[in-house]
Amino acid sequence: MNKLVIPVLALPRFLKRLVVLVLDCSLCILTVWFAYYLRLGEFVALSDSAFWASLAAIVIALPIFVLSGMYRTIFRYSSWPVLVTVLKATCVYGLIYGAIFTAIGFQGVPRTIGLIQPILLAIAISTSRGLARFWLGGLYQRQLAIGLLPGALIYGAGNVGRQLAATLANNQDIRVIGFLDDDPRLQGQILNGLPIYSPAKLEELIEKFNIKTVLLALPKTSRRRRNEIIKVMHNARVSLRTLPSVNELVHGSIGYSALQELDIDDILGREQTEPNYVLFDQNIKNKVVLVTGAGGSIGSELCRQIVAAQPAALLLIEQSEPALYQIHQELTNNPHYSHLKIIPLLASVCDEGRMIKIIETWKPQTIYHAAAYKHVPLVEHNPSVGLRNNVLGTLSIAKAASQGKVRNFVLISTDKAVRPTNIMGASKRLAEMTLQALAEKNTETTFSIVRFGNVLESSGSVVPKFRDQIRNGGPVTLTHPDVTRYFMTIPEAGQLVIQAGAMSVGGDVFVLDMGKPVKILDLAYRMIELSGYTVKDAVNPDGDIVIQIVGLRPGEKLFEELLIGNNPISTAHPQIMKANEEFIAWTELEPMLIKIEQAITSDDIVSLRSILNKLRLGYTADEQIVDWLHLENKPI
Repeated sequence: MNKLVIPVLALPRFLKRLVVLVLDCSLCILTVWFAYYLRLGEFVALSDSAFWASLAAIVIALPIFVLSGMYRTIFRYSSWPVLVTVLKATCVYGLIYGAIFTAIGFQGVPRTIGLIQPILLAIAISTSRGLARFWLGGLYQRQLAIGLLPGALIYGAGNVGRQLAATLANNQDIRVIGFLDDDPRLQGQILNGLPIYSPAKLEELIEKFNIKTVLLALPKTSRRRRNEIIKVMHNARVSLRTLPSVNELVHGSIGYSALQELDIDDILGREQTEPNYVLFDQNIKNKVVLVTGAGGSIGSELCRQIVAAQPAALLLIEQSEPALYQIHQELTNNPHYSHLKIIPLLASVCDEGRMIKIIETWKPQTIYHAAAYKHVPLVEHNPSVGLRNNVLGTLSIAKAASQGKVRNFVLISTDKAVRPTNIMGASKRLAEMTLQALAEKNTETTFSIVRFGNVLESSGSVVPKFRDQIRNGGPVTLTHPDVTRYFMTIPEAGQLVIQAGAMSVGGDVFVLDMGKPVKILDLAYRMIELSGYTVKDAVNPDGDIVIQIVGLRPGEKLFEELLIGNNPISTAHPQIMKANEEFIAWTELEPMLIKIEQAITSDDIVSLRSILNKLRLGYTADEQIVDWLHLENKPI
């Protein structure tokens, strides 16, 4: 802060007010003097008539200013409300002053002085308050600092772009230089003091104004168009931030905090299909719905979409107290769902007695079973725990659902269940087969499975991991240069799961259309470049961030598949297919599940793997882990 400002701010409050009173008295006299000049064309001595006009100005103005609260303001924080107060007070003053010197008249004082002087006084008082804020509040220092901030452009000169520019006017992180817009009618125009440029001038603007960030303010633009814009800017090496969806903007504010670092879904280029609301509401609207794993990535998204469809009640089952608290608070604090009955239930799906009690008490008509351990390396190193939760937990709640005559039961599965090379994938395939076998012998409950690949931004997803590594300056770690994965957004996966479950007739394995597989190395390159950095490699040794190959994790596959066979059946929904896959009959499967439970209880990992190999899961154990287990010979 300026050294001259500190002594002023340190003065006692009464002394500060006295200084302002003296200043306002001086302004009353000066404005009378200047009013005479404007009226007569020459400066006059403040004597005779001018003296009385000045004295009247002080006597009338000060009581009005005191009563209006002008001297209770902290001037360095003054803003529009202070200006409004000043204008109101000077208007009252002007009416009285004008009545005396213009309407009634005073000998020797020109009548126009009663009109000119109040206008000048209003301007002088307002200016003095503005200068006080500019100087004492350090605005001049902030203006100097803003000039040193990295520049930013807003892509989109519509209403959202205009609001964003207004919000970021005093932002301490970036300085908005102007707008980019595709509309040639807008290019060259000025919007709220900021010029609108053609996107073709992006590289020129980057060099001229030190542009570091482009903010996409295009919430209603199609995904295809957004992809085209990203491709155009791909080589510009600027950081890209995007606004959230229109629905999120409706319930939030448009500001820097609302901007997302990178809309990875735009990079992957998936065009989402509008849900079929007949299917969407079929198993939810006015029904009691239960979600297991309600605090997880998929489970919590299912809950958000379920409450939007207006169920009679929503039961949240979760064994993690913090996760359950978070999703319950999110849903109950939303005013749109305040009338809904949302029940948080701390429970493990492995506790069959608790599952039976919950279902008997609340009588849900639809269950979405999303509870699972899904991180491949963790489950690989903790196979008995993973199998207990993913297989026996599924069996437990499925039997409880059957006993409680639940109408619909949907299991959330994974592409890792197809020809699994890890325990997690094998456990999910066995969970699928368990439901298929139960569906064959059960007529009360419609069991179905929905299988899909990776979801963006979920816990453990590669995208937030890469983003954190980029933010920290690297390196970005990749298990293998040829690894590919299928990706889908969490909201899209939730919509399709709900619609697929509504199409089931029992024992169906639905597979979601994940689009084209994405090479993770390409994803890493694009995320680095769209964050405004370059990749440091043999071709570009002066780059910013290194991509480091660390080797495949235990049980990890290079390529994921969605189908065991090659004969998918189309459904009424273009993004949902039905797999026609073999399973083991319940009479044969049940004894094997009993053996698995016994091996889990005794923590016999070797027996567990032997049983999994005997089952027709397509499971091939990772030899590295098998060797490690035998060498350690310790229970996990």
